[in-house]
Amino acid sequence: MADKHHHHDHEHDHRHGGHDDRHAPPPDSGRPRTEFELLERALSELLIAKGVLAEADIQRQINFMASRTPALGAKIVAKAWADPAFKRDFMAEPRATLIKHFDVDIGAALELKVIENGPGDHHVVTCTLCSCYPRMLLGPPPAWYKSLAYRSRVVVEPRAVLKEFGLVPPRTTAVHVHDSTADLRYLVIPRRPKGTEGWSEAKLATLVTRDSMIGTAEALAPDAAA
Repeated sequence: MADKHHHHDHEHDHRHGGHDDRHAPPPDSGRPRTEFELLERALSELLIAKGVLAEADIQRQINFMASRTPALGAKIVAKAWADPAFKRDFMAEPRATLIKHFDVDIGAALELKVIENGPGDHHVVTCTLCSCYPRMLLGPPPAWYKSLAYRSRVVVEPRAVLKEFGLVPPRTTAVHVHDSTADLRYLVIPRRPKGTEGWSEAKLATLVTRDSMIGTAEALAPDAAA
């Protein structure tokens, strides 16, 4: 059974943020700015000079995105677990469904694709050229997500990388690697843990972690809710 890697073209221009985690590949250190980062800064300065944007506008948006946390994504996943109709709509029309149920607008220029783990399929997300990530739902990406070690290895040896995170999918489970782009983001709906029948959405949300929505971990077991 071969692992699958979904390729997409890239045009990346995103800022970075995040923190380190245990059991994760080491992040890059002391690296120079990439071509995309330099281009981003040059474009920002040009827009400011032309009066299209003010530095305060840019900083306000950066601060807004930095204030987002995985808690919103956890609430969304919990609702998908508890409400089959919502999950169906969310997977088919993510933008409209988020506006309707959570008053969250990801913007018309950005596509969000929702993918669900199941007994025969496990999905994991990366961005091979940069750090494209659903920040509007999960907040800033962790440092390991941006590291060259993760970005370069997960597409060629996903099972080895997942094992380093403590996750070992059965050999009968297909592992699918999804490569984000400047225009496309992914959100993984992890498998709902057994023993959570009858749980409220608020309680279910306590089992949903950031890493489980990236695909490098499973949702927490019910006894971890405490």
